[in-house]
Amino acid sequence: MMKNEPQEGRPASDLIDERIAELGGWRGETLACVRALIRQADPEVVEEWKWRVPVWSHAGILCTGEAYKSVVKLTFARGASLEDPAGLFNSSLEGHVRRAIDIHEGEAIDADALKALIRAAVALNSSTPAVRRRS
Repeated sequence: MMKNEPQEGRPASDLIDERIAELGGWRGETLACVRALIRQADPEVVEEWKWRVPVWSHAGILCTGEAYKSVVKLTFARGASLEDPAGLFNSSLEGHVRRAIDIHEGEAIDADALKALIRAAVALNSSTPAVRRRS
């Protein structure tokens, strides 16, 4: 099982491929679909593996892709600062920084709206320096 294998030195894209395969079913298909849409929206996106989940970055973190029993969650690091005219954000709405999209089994993904949100996140990251917080 992937969770117990060493991660160091392995390409993030390989780890994401393995995660998609490990999930299988609708969750794997959904994660693969959003991954493809993110890559289409931003061909320069960098795939990373942090916190045991896929992370997509461009001038800072754009979003993470987490899979739970009943939902695939895309958490946008600076989602509260993004316009969301299509109303994709449906989770973590009370946060001051992050916003998330929960995708349940059988739900259709609005590809154009998701790609627009990714492009907006790239533009936001590219226009302002990332803020580092001290503990």
